[in-house]
Amino acid sequence: MANVNKPLAVITVTYSPGEHLDTFLSSLRTATSAGTVVILADNGSTDGVPEQAAKDHEHVEFFPTGGNVGYGTAINRAVRHLQARREAGEIRGDYFLFANPDVEFGKGSIDALIAALNDAEQAACAGPYIEQEDGSPYPSARAVPTLRNGIGHALFGQVWPSNPWTKAYKDDADMIQQRPAGWLSGSCLLVRWDAFEQVGGFDERYFMYMEDVDLGDRFGRADWQNLFCPQAVISHEVGHAAGKVPERMLPAHHASAYRFLADRHPAAWQAPLRVALKVGLGLRARVAVAAARRKKQEKV
Repeated sequence: MANVNKPLAVITVTYSPGEHLDTFLSSLRTATSAGTVVILADNGSTDGVPEQAAKDHEHVEFFPTGGNVGYGTAINRAVRHLQARREAGEIRGDYFLFANPDVEFGKGSIDALIAALNDAEQAACAGPYIEQEDGSPYPSARAVPTLRNGIGHALFGQVWPSNPWTKAYKDDADMIQQRPAGWLSGSCLLVRWDAFEQVGGFDERYFMYMEDVDLGDRFGRADWQNLFCPQAVISHEVGHAAGKVPERMLPAHHASAYRFLADRHPAAWQAPLRVALKVGLGLRARVAVAAARRKKQEKV
């Protein structure tokens, strides 16, 4: 079923992506020497860009997901949509890639991810070095959050960036060497089909944020690795959505954080802990939204 000489399936979730999508598609041409089949898993775009892109670009397909169903759910639906083509040998059956539509792939970046997975049979996925606007790496390969480092980061991350809990939370001391990580950023991942199917894909209870943390953690619990691959370089406009609508995005982030931690502390005797997490993260979300609003007003 591998069919390694067939095109690689690439999935991107679109929601009125604007000019970013054209850059995404153009950069794919030099990211891999293999062919690609691109699925635009559309969550209800109103700008007409994904539909036009499917008309303008060969091997690009517009695939409506049925509404604004969330990031992980959209990818799951696109994966199921591709299964018939995988079984028929029309696309590669070993790996597929998903990425945000505001990603720009570096030359040979996807080929580097493929080479890394080929050499690491125990790896469920491989993620690239994500270059920020100033050229520094985004901390995309991190440890799985724990209560200790998660709470410490939440309390002190903004006022004391070098605190030990934030350092442990980001786990970004080494962004040069190829290495396993607890989880990898879902903004761009090359994924092994079999591993994705084994863990059941994304948990569709997450609408936005933390679905990649949850996926990476479940890969690890199933004895797979998440492989950081710095020789593959992409650029990504990190966090621009949250900056535009903090009233919606920041509470969603905190709600997802609660779901992740609550799921991992499910016992009846841990109920007081879950209540404390819910209250604490809810209060922190309000503080974060207020701070984001003030920051936006200062820029006006």
